[in-house]
Amino acid sequence: MQNIPVVKLGLVAVSRDCFPIALSEKRRAAIAEKCGQKKLDIVEIKTTVENEKDMLKAVEELKANECNAAVVFLGNFGPETPETLIAKNFDGPCMFVAAAEGDGDMINGRGDAYCGMLNCSYNLNLRKIRAFIPENPVGTADELADLIAEFVPVATALLGVSKLKIFTFGPRPHDFFACNAPIKALYDLGVEIQEDSEL
Repeated sequence: MQNIPVVKLGLVAVSRDCFPIALSEKRRAAIAEKCGQKKLDIVEIKTTVENEKDMLKAVEELKANECNAAVVFLGNFGPETPETLIAKNFDGPCMFVAAAEGDGDMINGRGDAYCGMLNCSYNLNLRKIRAFIPENPVGTADELADLIAEFVPVATALLGVSKLKIFTFGPRPHDFFACNAPIKALYDLGVEIQEDSEL
């Protein structure tokens, strides 16, 4: 019996519309290539997100490719609202990473993603959207491929736990809030809990 989820990653690049979209796409392709070299199963999503319409299209593309986890990549500054709404609209774990500045591939001297990553993390928090951000989320294509590899077990655990249902037996009533309050963290992960009382 196979009860451990198999993670299929989708790589989505975002781009703020006042920055060159080609930069995000070029950097996305470099990450996909490095992931392939590291034998990571990742789908390069071709829709680059600049606005909310692109965001919906990218989420549909993730679903069409049967991806159950996503890596949102800020190839440049990135549009905070559309990029964070990817995590809200996609039904699976999402990781956010960004391109390092000054890595030699900027276009017309522009390519700053570090500042965008700060704004992204703040926006996710304001919207109360749960997402995975590594301790050092900014890097080169090779460094980010390593971080994506580290995300796979995290995504595996989140996918597995989200389908979990726990049955408990005990002498307390099902809707006795004071006893059930400590399990809120499990509810937040998507775990269903049914408590059957002997009373």
